[in-house]
Amino acid sequence: MDALQTILKFLNDQKTAIGYSAMALLTVGGERLFSIFAFRCPCSSQNLDYGLVFLCVPAVVLLILSFFLDSRTWKLFTGCCLNPRKLCPQCHCFHCIYVLVKIIASALIAPVMWLCVALLNGTFYECALSGFENDAYRAYLCQNKPLSCKADVYRVPCGKTRMNASDSEDVLLILRAQSQVIGWSLIASTAIALLLVSCYSACRSQVSYLQEMFWRKYIEKERQHFEQFSDDYATKLADRNLKSFFENTKPDPLPLPSNNAWEEISALYSFSRAHQYYSTLHRYVEGGKRESNEDIQPAFGFVDGGQII
Repeated sequence: MDALQTILKFLNDQKTAIGYSAMALLTVGGERLFSIFAFRCPCSSQNLDYGLVFLCVPAVVLLILSFFLDSRTWKLFTGCCLNPRKLCPQCHCFHCIYVLVKIIASALIAPVMWLCVALLNGTFYECALSGFENDAYRAYLCQNKPLSCKADVYRVPCGKTRMNASDSEDVLLILRAQSQVIGWSLIASTAIALLLVSCYSACRSQVSYLQEMFWRKYIEKERQHFEQFSDDYATKLADRNLKSFFENTKPDPLPLPSNNAWEEISALYSFSRAHQYYSTLHRYVEGGKRESNEDIQPAFGFVDGGQII
């Protein structure tokens, strides 16, 4: 039993890393399934469009899904059409811009994973660039090749050119090498960017490393208990209303938060140097109000649901 609890604790502590590892595995698996079962390069003048669709459209879909799944998106935009000041509280437009940048940066993780995997495999890129009708580029691909090479480049992914197998394979290797170089460059630049952002966030942190660890545990527990309390009170409210309806009696009083209270705890978190609040819920129950000198701290993105950035 102790060993099981130790394993569960380790998995819980590492759930962010495990989540992104699972996302990477799903991306690799999805790309392989697309390549094997769905992708068929037409080997015609449509190569460029066809290849780019398979390379970019899944990335766009993942980007949109990432926006949908980020709780900060809905915290920022829910009700903003009725109350535009929610986007720019107390005329601090930097608040809105900063949160939008964080949301976009987090949403880019899944699409970048897809592009990296697809480029390292090279299938989509080979098809797309073999249909790129640029004389200088085709001359580069067909260096020291027969004259028929330029006209047959778009047939290279299918192996149906008039060139011999060796020349056709050389062109294909050049395309694959370009794809993999771009893929590794994207991976390296993304890793460097994440490292720099993480270091900057840590350098700008207003609290110590151990306090931040405690803070993260508090946020996790608060979310777990919030779901439990929400479920309990929703059940109580439903039971009370149904009992009142079917028994034709007045409902018993059941205290619930006001609309203003829900609005307060649904706001995006901002850091106050004067008061130590660990969340918007913590600030509300302590009777605190948002002050004009509060700001958004990069290190505290986890409070609103951000994990990496």
